[in-house]
Amino acid sequence: MKRNEMREQGFFLVFENLFSANDDMDELIELYSDNVEPVCDYAKEIFAGVKSNKETFNEIISTYSRSWKLSRLPKVTVAILYVALFEIKCNDNVPDNVAINEAVELAKKYAGTDDASFINGILGSVVREA
Repeated sequence: MKRNEMREQGFFLVFENLFSANDDMDELIELYSDNVEPVCDYAKEIFAGVKSNKETFNEIISTYSRSWKLSRLPKVTVAILYVALFEIKCNDNVPDNVAINEAVELAKKYAGTDDASFINGILGSVVREA
């Protein structure tokens, strides 16, 4: 499985978790594995990393999305931002520009037309000011 496919799997898990009342990671992973495909280790790492850093990521998103409250952002956009912020802040093996580019590509595939540029702007600001 290619790295972008692993990242996409992680995005699916993070996105599903935004809608789930059940906060059990293992159960969501099992559900995905049973119904779609086996979950790779990198997707599990993304999922766990986002869950453990969610409050920090929420603060970052709120800081840089000045005209939008986090609660008003589409969940798909939030999930993509979470994945990218995990890679930027917590994974030294992924260069920042790759994390941003992959987030933009996920947005083009799964989000609205303006979301890719919004995500690019937020993540670019995060990296520039780090």
